[in-house]
Amino acid sequence: MTFTAKMTAALFAAAAMTGAAYAQATSPSDFVMKAGAGDQYEIQSSQLELQSSKDPKIKAFARKMIADHTKSTAMVKAAAMKDGMNPAPPMLDADGQQMMSALQAANGTQRDALYLQQQKMSHDKALALHQDYSQNGSSQPLKMAAAKIAPVVQMHETMLEKMPAPAM
Repeated sequence: MTFTAKMTAALFAAAAMTGAAYAQATSPSDFVMKAGAGDQYEIQSSQLELQSSKDPKIKAFARKMIADHTKSTAMVKAAAMKDGMNPAPPMLDADGQQMMSALQAANGTQRDALYLQQQKMSHDKALALHQDYSQNGSSQPLKMAAAKIAPVVQMHETMLEKMPAPAM
């Protein structure tokens, strides 16, 4: 098993264990932190992929991820401020740091394939987070932002399902 395959397996195992916990953002500050961490992973991984991929479809997807997740970060920040919060700038969480390290260690079409796998996992977590908070959150402005962001994340998942696997 290659390093990339081992990292992918480890990341999927970690995601399976933390997916439910990730979606259960009970406090507004917890939601803001998790949403921001997810957006940061999407932005940073897509910037890396944009610089290295030769696949025009993957590059187009990466550009869309950068634009949409930059916008969702701004939406969550504005909603948090409307609710009286002063959110810290978003940062990668431990999962995001691990995934970025794995992407940085991969090259060429292996990186493309790993990027798409990670995107699927990350968007599953983001969708669960936003859907859960839009229904169960305690901050009305953040609930409204989550409700607007969830369909965009769902659209990203649909785009990923249609994305052909990179040629190895």
